[in-house]
Amino acid sequence: MSITNLRFKEAIHEAIGSKKKVVHNAFKGNVENYIGMTQIPTGLTSPLKINGDFAKGNYQIPLATTEGALVASYSRGAKACSLAGGIKTYYITEGVQRCPAFIFRNTGDALQFDKWVQSQLHHFNKIVSRHSNYAKIQQVSSQLQGQQLILSIRFFTGDAAGQNMVTICTQAMVEYIIQNSPIKILRWYIESNFSGDKKASHQALLNVRGRKVIAEVSLNEEVVHKVLKSSPKNIIQYFQTHLLASLQAGTIGSQGHFANGLAALFLATGQDVACVTEASIGLLNMSIAENGALLASITLPNLIVGTVGGGTHLATQRECLELIGCYGSGNAKKFAEITAALLLCGELSIAAAIAEGHFTKAHQDLGRK
Repeated sequence: MSITNLRFKEAIHEAIGSKKKVVHNAFKGNVENYIGMTQIPTGLTSPLKINGDFAKGNYQIPLATTEGALVASYSRGAKACSLAGGIKTYYITEGVQRCPAFIFRNTGDALQFDKWVQSQLHHFNKIVSRHSNYAKIQQVSSQLQGQQLILSIRFFTGDAAGQNMVTICTQAMVEYIIQNSPIKILRWYIESNFSGDKKASHQALLNVRGRKVIAEVSLNEEVVHKVLKSSPKNIIQYFQTHLLASLQAGTIGSQGHFANGLAALFLATGQDVACVTEASIGLLNMSIAENGALLASITLPNLIVGTVGGGTHLATQRECLELIGCYGSGNAKKFAEITAALLLCGELSIAAAIAEGHFTKAHQDLGRK
């Protein structure tokens, strides 16, 4: 059904909570051909204690989802981890890539071009500083494939997720290259598809794209029994089956359902939801300590998250970020650690549910009308 111009204006009024003022550009930079808002129920997890490099304290984390049982599951994991003393998080490194491709007449030209590019790094740094107050080049490396050469340019992006930032800076660098290269370039593309942007790749697992964070926790037998309704032994037995099956299936990384928590948190806080594809590439590890406690950790090398830019300024998303003290500059590292801690809670809860045969009943009770 089409919307008349009058009804379209009314839709804008309703979405921004005003019947007196028309704001045609309220969502400029976020959506085109705007007609209204899609409402997604949002819930809060139980308080989660985090002892991190940047996230320190108790956090109730907002999750936007239409899947019953999801918030309950993460809340159960949060309760167990908090009772055990909290989750320790480590912020390892960061960097966002853009990987332009250049096509030459032959491999020799590509090799000469590569040498010339490496001599121009000081020019590139000046170019980037003119186009962004936050972006900084960390590394420029190359991948040679015959007549095709890919430049992998890794940037520091401050508190922004950074995809647009690195694209704009890379475009400016490429324009300089085209104008000044002593080697004839036949064709070029701003992105070769090598960066892993919004894709699952082995490279994503081995390196970093976004922010790399590790979260770990030690749960004693009493907490595992009382809260997760399982035992360290039973969870480890399931984990071994889970790991072998992941290998057999050819999964990149190994985890239970990182995407569940990521999608719900990304929707609630104005992140680029498509980046769940790469952000969910990671590893879960579990073992039993000498004292019988369950040791669990996850490694996330591809958290494309930010606390400025994108959808973070929208009213609801800003409020969700403010709930966990993560809105605005200076909070991206903290937000990344909270994200990692959240996902570890989800891994523990689902592992216990499957290990004890509770998984189906939980969805029957909480996920059906």
